[in-house]
Amino acid sequence: MHGPDPMNPHPMPGFPRVCFLKPVITRANIEVGDYTYYDDPDEPERFEDRNVLYHYDFTGDRLVIGRYCALATGVRFIMNGANHALGGVTTYPFQIFGSGWEEGFDPSSLDSGYRGDTVVGHDVWIGTQAVIMPGVTIGHGAIIGSYSVVTKDVPPYTIVAGNPAEVRKMRFDEKAVAELLDIAWWDWPADKVTRHLDALRAGDVDRLRAAR
Repeated sequence: MHGPDPMNPHPMPGFPRVCFLKPVITRANIEVGDYTYYDDPDEPERFEDRNVLYHYDFTGDRLVIGRYCALATGVRFIMNGANHALGGVTTYPFQIFGSGWEEGFDPSSLDSGYRGDTVVGHDVWIGTQAVIMPGVTIGHGAIIGSYSVVTKDVPPYTIVAGNPAEVRKMRFDEKAVAELLDIAWWDWPADKVTRHLDALRAGDVDRLRAAR
């Protein structure tokens, strides 16, 4: 047994609300790893249109989500296209409507608000209605609490919650985190993951280290 097909959008028969994202992503500026799923009772296949907001090609930023991530209903990623120029009297984006309003606009006026790519590591769980702001990096194994607003980077294997999200606790001690990052089980082939599910579920770092 090698586990489910990561390119099957709906791997759970009878549960169309659960969708593996990789096979339904069409945008070149979004990358999602194998087995990462989004759970939503209302058209989860439309994730890139409904949950990745202000993501314009001309802005140049990317959303990268790793393997084995679990995204709950309503998770949203705010991308750099949401930024407005802050140096003038008004923040109104006249230039986007054209018809002469674009004349004299200096694109560099948006640079101060550009935060770069948004990156979610492997094995990350993001709770219901959480919002991830532009340019954030979420480390491997992290957990984002429901309704959190993530405005800064999240270290690996930490639990964060709140608005703005703050670290609430570490999932493992520093030594175990270093070992887990070195083991990087998410890079294993699917058949190896399948053979060692008990150790993964149990949080048995020693067994994972010895896994063959």
